Amino acid sequence: MVVKAKKQSVKEQTAAERERSPAAPGRGRRARESRAQPQSSLNACRAGSLSALLRSRLGLGPAASFRLLTVFALAVTAGFLHWHHLFHLFENDRHFSHMSALEKEMAFRTEMGLYYSYFKTIIEAPTFLNGLHLIMNDRLTEYPLVINTLKRFNLYPEVVLASWYRVYSSIMDFFRIPTKMCWSINRGEGLEPVESCEGLGDPAYFYITFVFLLNGVMMSLFYVYGAYLSGSRLGGAVTVLCFFFNHGESTRVMWTPPLRESFSYPFLVLQMLLLTYILRYRKPSRNAILALCVSNVVFMLPWQFAQFVLLTQVASLFVSYVLGYLSPDKMQTILTTHMVALGVCFVLMFGNSMLLTSFYASSLISIWGIIALRDRFRETFRAGLITWVMQCLAWVVTTVILKFMLAVVLGASDDAHISSLIKSKFTSYKDFDTMMYTCAAEFDFMEVETVLRYIKTLLLPVNVLLVSIIAGRMVYHSLQLLAFAVLAVLIMRLKLFLTPHMCLMASLLCSRQLFGWLGEKLKHQAAVLAILSIMAVQGVTNLQYQWGIMGEFSNLPQEELLEWIKENTPQSAVFAGAMPTMASVKLSTGRAIVNHPHYEDAGLRLRTKLVYAMYSRKPVEVVKRNLISLQVDYFILEDSWCTRRSRPGCSMPEIWDVEDPQNAGKTPLCMMMSRETRPHFSTVFYNSVYKVLKVPKAARPSR
Repeated sequence: MVVKAKKQSVKEQTAAERERSPAAPGRGRRARESRAQPQSSLNACRAGSLSALLRSRLGLGPAASFRLLTVFALAVTAGFLHWHHLFHLFENDRHFSHMSALEKEMAFRTEMGLYYSYFKTIIEAPTFLNGLHLIMNDRLTEYPLVINTLKRFNLYPEVVLASWYRVYSSIMDFFRIPTKMCWSINRGEGLEPVESCEGLGDPAYFYITFVFLLNGVMMSLFYVYGAYLSGSRLGGAVTVLCFFFNHGESTRVMWTPPLRESFSYPFLVLQMLLLTYILRYRKPSRNAILALCVSNVVFMLPWQFAQFVLLTQVASLFVSYVLGYLSPDKMQTILTTHMVALGVCFVLMFGNSMLLTSFYASSLISIWGIIALRDRFRETFRAGLITWVMQCLAWVVTTVILKFMLAVVLGASDDAHISSLIKSKFTSYKDFDTMMYTCAAEFDFMEVETVLRYIKTLLLPVNVLLVSIIAGRMVYHSLQLLAFAVLAVLIMRLKLFLTPHMCLMASLLCSRQLFGWLGEKLKHQAAVLAILSIMAVQGVTNLQYQWGIMGEFSNLPQEELLEWIKENTPQSAVFAGAMPTMASVKLSTGRAIVNHPHYEDAGLRLRTKLVYAMYSRKPVEVVKRNLISLQVDYFILEDSWCTRRSRPGCSMPEIWDVEDPQNAGKTPLCMMMSRETRPHFSTVFYNSVYKVLKVPKAARPSR
């Protein structure tokens, strides 16, 4: 049994020692008492004042002011419910409140641990500026290279959160206000007790709290967006309920808080809401255009994949323009906004060449040119289908040519694997890098089970119905839905764009403009509620399944490994191994690593191939030379990486057979090393999962 006893300290709250069992309902959470006095007259006065303010500032009448206040209240409620839902799922899955600082770090696996390590670096540095300097001149991540991780890994969320944490801690310390409560955890099974802390003073708690808060705000935006798109407050509720009913297909933030999409996607929702507003007005205000530009920037800064999403948006808008649903002036205004936002991101990302060599950047230039030459197209081709086809063909050809020209001029090849990945989806082409992606389930084609889940909650049937009705009225939204559907079918992970957009489109069930023929408003609303009731049958079952997920994080073999590294290796030691493990080594031990899970850089992909040669069938001398060339001191060998396969052809030795066919059929080196490492390496640590091999070589200058 895990027993959690509260510790006493000057900085933290003091109380009698208590015990909490993880199996108990609520896990013994501390209750807070509060009293509330009835203040009906005061509240009425405040509501009246707020209503008067809305009437005076926005020119709204009493009824419109009430509707706006209702939308705001319901949006806040939706956001709160989603924040609470995320925190509840995360706690149930990890038992996070009972984990030590090391266990919390180990729970952030793969990329998550890498991103969180930079947040940790900044908050532990003597000053904020010193921490910022450390991550912008980092020598621990790709030793011995010095890289700007802020530029490479889209780390602005970590920089902002770290600055807030430092300010918060300083203020609380100044006023001597306790910021966390710590407990002694008896883990049983002969294990040493550990300390576990809760509260915003705990770095991991601070970090995930703000991630979940941001995604709570996202749900508020979804409610507003659904209400605005449908012209009905019930439409906002339909969007939110569909999101909850299909929660497992809509987001993974509750399982993977530090991933880039957790910070970026909420701003995409805001961006699409602003774009919808702009599309509805002939001459949108400058403030709306500026807001769209800012939302583009904050969407792109945290996530390297954002440019591909915006490419689908620009493509959908361009087709809308070609078909005559969008005026040239408005299209150019939106393009200008995208170009300015891209330029701002390029500057803030210290000249990251991936932004300028992307299909997104080339597409913006290409479309601008086509619109500028629109009269030439009309003169050369007959109006109608031929003109449409030629404009689309010109867009595709010039975009591809511009992209590859810019890549050659700027010498950028970081996104070359994206083209190879797309190629592998439609042909038999495969290489080491593409198989590292396609052998992972999330990069495979969408599963049939996902489509069946959409059908069971009526989300797919409702969207098919709506698209058939609105295809000629809301062309952009139909095309954007189609673009997200194509992405999701090709790469299952990208259903995280499709599902929320389907939930958003479901709000149109409440549109009087589309379904006014059903009769009076009450009949229409009754029909919508009937559909929601049918959706809820499977939707509530899905939620109950999520609420029933109960786990308790434990990874004793990795804990033993990390503790051994901290106690038995010098601070200057350099490690290599599987990408997920390397992220944990860097985060929890502060040792240098030569490879990591952020696989989007061409140089890093080459380094990883050199390291992963340990799992190939190459001669041991070749692998040893690889490690020596990377100045590696220790290699962490994991037998599971030698034998594990997600499907036939996807074990590491089999992946290497594609890249290295001349050695196919030989015994994998990792199997030989698991039995005997001498004379090439010496085993300095091992347990049931990990074996640490010391790489012998001449002494090198210390860092």
